[in-house]
Amino acid sequence: MLQVFTSQPLYAPLRALLELLPDDGGVPGVESLNALAAGRGIVSGSGAPLRFVVPHGSGMSYEERAWWLGEVETRPGNWHDYFNALAWLVFPLTKAALNVRHHRVLAEQRSAGRPVNVAGGGRGPLRDALTQFDECGVIVASADLELWEGIRAHRWKQVFWDQRPQVLQSMQVFVFGHASYDLLRNPHLGLCGKAIFLHVDDVWLARPLADRLKDIDAHMARRFSGGPGGLGAYSRPRDFHPLPLLGIPGATPENASALYYENTRQFRPLRVVGD
Repeated sequence: MLQVFTSQPLYAPLRALLELLPDDGGVPGVESLNALAAGRGIVSGSGAPLRFVVPHGSGMSYEERAWWLGEVETRPGNWHDYFNALAWLVFPLTKAALNVRHHRVLAEQRSAGRPVNVAGGGRGPLRDALTQFDECGVIVASADLELWEGIRAHRWKQVFWDQRPQVLQSMQVFVFGHASYDLLRNPHLGLCGKAIFLHVDDVWLARPLADRLKDIDAHMARRFSGGPGGLGAYSRPRDFHPLPLLGIPGATPENASALYYENTRQFRPLRVVGD
């Protein structure tokens, strides 16, 4: 496994799969990914067995192709697409729930005779929110509500430095977004995730990683489902909270200093409405 993955704690959710990387550090092909997906019984939002395929111009959007055919386009040698595949393997219920909501919006637009924009701008606030979380989503799991309130208020130095012992004891951060995983290979100043909160207890925080990931997947799938019994939350991009990923203790050696958190380009104060 490449040293960048072993040294970066934010890769923890994917580490068991990253250990399967070939010795040359290259990106595995779809055959190995499909074997893992089949072994785990992973399905798309429609319940179709999931398969990773090399793009071949089907004319369908990513989301509709996943829904109707169970096919996820995965470009050879592409880290961004590879991390997307790994997210399907680790968080299959949440990825399927996102697929359901994308398909539902597209179907409603077609039924109403409205133009359908399958990619790029003009997708509307719901699909924009779903896409942002899919690309950059982060789950903050904590037994300490005060820490989450500090994040929401952008009290970055207070949370990540002054309250560092509490963070290390009572908070865990799980990256979901595949674009964030890709960017963490060569992180840049200001790398930011779209965070949502999961309230847990100390017993949960001590559970094996595989159990925590499975529980997170089930919780997030219910929140994003939008159907009976689901919260149907996160319908606008602003429903997520920005989280500077390199401020998380241990995410970079530089944040072992209090001065690191003085950089307001990266740790921006909360903007007050009306300013």
